[in-house]
Formats: sequence, C-alpha cells, structure tokens
Amino acid sequence: MTPHIDWRGKHFSFFQNTRCEFFPCHEIDSAEGFNCLFCFCPLYAKADCGGVGAILANGRKDCSLCTVPHERENYGYILEQLGSK
Repeated sequence: MTPHIDWRGKHFSFFQNTRCEFFPCHEIDSAEGFNCLFCFCPLYAKADCGGVGAILANGRKDCSLCTVPHERENYGYILEQLGSK
C-alpha cells in the first residue's frame, strides 16, 4: 500500500502561465492560485471525474464551469484518479 503523500507546497505541483492568451481560461474570483499545470484536464475522458461537467446534446462534455484541474490543492487528487498515487 502506498502511503498518502501531501502534495501541498511541492513546487512541481503548481505552474502558472500569466502570459497565456487564455489566462485564466475559467471565470474565477482570484487568479493568484490558478494552476495551469493541467491546462487540458487529464480527467476529461472519465465519466465520473469529480468535477462540474455537463453532457451536451451532441454528446460532448462541457467543463467550462469546472476548475478542479486548476485548483492548486487538487494535484494529488488528479494523480490518484489517474492511478499514479
């Protein structure tokens, strides 16, 4: 069994690109902690990703209201969901 790892404060778990023409790509209260590391959500293909998404009439997933991959504290959650504990 892999021990729980506290990812908070790990420099490699956060990246911000304020020069990106899309920054921030979601409407948020403060861009200070906006994490760009998972610019394209690696959980997009998962039906139950834990985020706020909706399935559109054309069958595509709309994640425009979701900020799960962009929240600093969710790095560990995303790795766990990908099976990379």
